[in-house]
Amino acid sequence: MTNDYLIASLRLAVPLAFAALGGMYSERSGVLNIALEGMLLTGAFTSAAATFYTGNPWLGVLVALIAGGLVGLLHAFLCVTLYVNQLVSGLAINLVAAGLTAFLARLIFNGASTQRLPGIEPIVIPGLANLPIIGELFFQQDMLVYLLLALVVASLYILFHTSFGLTLRAVGEYPQAAATAGVSVTRVRYLAVMLSGCLASLGGAYLALVQIKFFTEGMSAGRGFIAIAALIFGRWHPVGITLACLLFGATEALQLRIQALGANIPYQFLVMLPYAIALFALLGLAGKSKPPQGLGIPYTPEQGLRNKG
Repeated sequence: MTNDYLIASLRLAVPLAFAALGGMYSERSGVLNIALEGMLLTGAFTSAAATFYTGNPWLGVLVALIAGGLVGLLHAFLCVTLYVNQLVSGLAINLVAAGLTAFLARLIFNGASTQRLPGIEPIVIPGLANLPIIGELFFQQDMLVYLLLALVVASLYILFHTSFGLTLRAVGEYPQAAATAGVSVTRVRYLAVMLSGCLASLGGAYLALVQIKFFTEGMSAGRGFIAIAALIFGRWHPVGITLACLLFGATEALQLRIQALGANIPYQFLVMLPYAIALFALLGLAGKSKPPQGLGIPYTPEQGLRNKG
């Protein structure tokens, strides 16, 4: 029973963690990314559609990566080049993604959005997979889970032990100083937001090809917004973000267990439990979690030129 609960918690946390890590790169560069929900949904739809046509889930993952990068590129173009309000841009992308994926899903799947898809199967590591509790939890997972674990470690190293990480953090904290040092703020922000889209789309691909194995309209179900809460709760740090996602995943797994046990509680209250926990977590961090100083503030090349002058 406990083992099943831990496995469910991990699987429910994976799409949140992909999206939150993506949001971390974008927001560390100073670009607010409310579009994580739309990026998740785009990744889920494109991976499902590509898998439906080709029968190869890994091609679906590749297509999701490309689509997520393009959505990130759109967000970067609107925010970094056109100086559109970053909150408005993110919300617009969410709305367009929700409507467009619903429309295209009805065309592609002929109204049968629950069309079963070939999914990504878990890899069983001989010997280790038979260990009690941790065997099934860590050594009977699919490649996307292992990729996520590698990304957490890689992100920790990149952010705090590489010149790119230092540049990314400098652009997010004080872009004028970074520009004075010769850094292209525009280039760094474009790269970070596109990377954000790619990672968030992997979370969508996990939803469609591992967790559910079909696409249905609005299947992201607010996970992008919970990922934003995890991003803030984890203080824009890879390890903190991952732990926050595990907390929210465990909460969602708990409400599903309570429903399965047939407790005399209206299911609507149980469904809202993960969102309530996210809200209370943010309320508890009020005034304690400080975002990058340049987050949400447009940067124009003229500012950099004035500083150089």
